[in-house]
Amino acid sequence: MNIHQRRPMLPVRIALVISFGVILGLVAGALPWPGRQTVAAAEPETNAGPTRESEALIAGITKETLWRNRDGRSKTWFHPRVCMVPDEDGKPVALMNLQEIGGSDYFGPVHWSESKDLGRTWSEPKPIPALGRAPVEGRTDGLMAGVCDVTPQYHAPTETVIALGHVVFYKGDYFARKEQLGRYPVYVTRSKDGTWSRRKIMRWDDPRGSFIYTNNCGQRVVLPGGDVQMSFTFGPRAEQRMVAGVRARFDGDQLQVRSVGPALHHPHGRGLLEPSVTQFGDRFWMTMRAEDDRGYVSVSSDGLNWEAKKAWSWDDGTPLSMSTTQQHWLTHSDGLFLVYTRRDESNRNVIRWRSPLWVARVDAERRCLIKSTERKVLPLVGDGVDAPDQVALMGNFNVTNVSPHESWVTVGEWMPRDGYRGDVLLARIRWSKPNRLPLW
Repeated sequence: MNIHQRRPMLPVRIALVISFGVILGLVAGALPWPGRQTVAAAEPETNAGPTRESEALIAGITKETLWRNRDGRSKTWFHPRVCMVPDEDGKPVALMNLQEIGGSDYFGPVHWSESKDLGRTWSEPKPIPALGRAPVEGRTDGLMAGVCDVTPQYHAPTETVIALGHVVFYKGDYFARKEQLGRYPVYVTRSKDGTWSRRKIMRWDDPRGSFIYTNNCGQRVVLPGGDVQMSFTFGPRAEQRMVAGVRARFDGDQLQVRSVGPALHHPHGRGLLEPSVTQFGDRFWMTMRAEDDRGYVSVSSDGLNWEAKKAWSWDDGTPLSMSTTQQHWLTHSDGLFLVYTRRDESNRNVIRWRSPLWVARVDAERRCLIKSTERKVLPLVGDGVDAPDQVALMGNFNVTNVSPHESWVTVGEWMPRDGYRGDVLLARIRWSKPNRLPLW
């Protein structure tokens, strides 16, 4: 993110339980009692009145507040990312990873929470022991290796969760901006009995990734044979990073690179960042963050050899103005959608235009967005023109299919110029037709 200097983070401690979900009639803003599960209030449907084209699949979107901290009296949770796992009876359980944010690129230990009733109530967040901070081997100056940008994914063939992020380095209460060592993917696994593993490294011995190689914040695809289709952003230096398709094998313990395809290049700023992959129809799709006020899309028949990237545009050819922010896929069996941020008259002074969150359907033949299908997933709250510092940013988010009838977008708000305050939000996207894609 690299947006602003940080303030001291709240001490790491077991927080008051602020579990969440939907109970109609709950008084919004009521404070929870320690040690008790609570639920959050649903808010009126966002962006009511969908267009005729989007109405074919998206029946409605509702917003819920999960953890509250706009008043600054609690923790600001960030990176809330969810995957669905089956319980002993095969019923879906939502497993979330999240961590506290206390400044630009400054995160606390990764925690986990779960919901067994499709988001109505959640367990108290608990730390994952291996995803805290550890001293850097060979250093005596206090440099610590932490973990951030973690995305969990259920691997059905091994009945295991892979929680994959990347390493980040801190010194004291600060992101060690001038002392970042080589960055690489780290992960833990969660077994069927709920046990989290030690921290592991996804290794790739290629000099092109000597400065960084990572799948941070990325969406991945578990293939029928058990391999994991994903992507790396990588480079031997900070600028002009490349992106390539990656095929990995996973045996329930080790995630190992099998193949890396030819790279896509982008000679602007840091290059191509935070790629996410999905599968729709007979092709793999990848969307990429960039630093030239654009986002990019590419397709592949095998996940390794990708066609030339194309800037995201509307179906009339007008490019979308995006300011170095990730995008993610919302995939339905009958349609492909993109969730993203962009410039709009309502947010023209908001940092990187990171509010509101939008969704639009993808024209799968032309590789563009259908303008008439665009609607807000989570609206901008406040005044993005005259009081932009009080608008909470929503640029780090996740998309999860949770049932044939519903998908979620989860995001941790934060206000980098107003006390690092913010809520954790969940948008429920209801489908008018069942989503026939498997949950796992």
